[in-house]
Amino acid sequence: MPILVNLDVMMAKRKISAGELAQKVGITPANLSILKNNKARAVRFSTLEEICRVLDCQPGDILQYIPEDPSRD
Repeated sequence: MPILVNLDVMMAKRKISAGELAQKVGITPANLSILKNNKARAVRFSTLEEICRVLDCQPGDILQYIPEDPSRD
């Protein structure tokens, strides 16, 4: 998938654990883990907004677009 979620980097910068972030955002630790490990197929804007609010960051700080290599098809 060409969208990478770099939550680990921002969480480390803000010194916040996954459990604490999940609690403050209002999602389960399991759902945060799915997002954090790039297993999510989608993310609600409301969840993204809460993550950005809690981490005091912009969506671009945690989401990264990586174009797929067309030669891998």
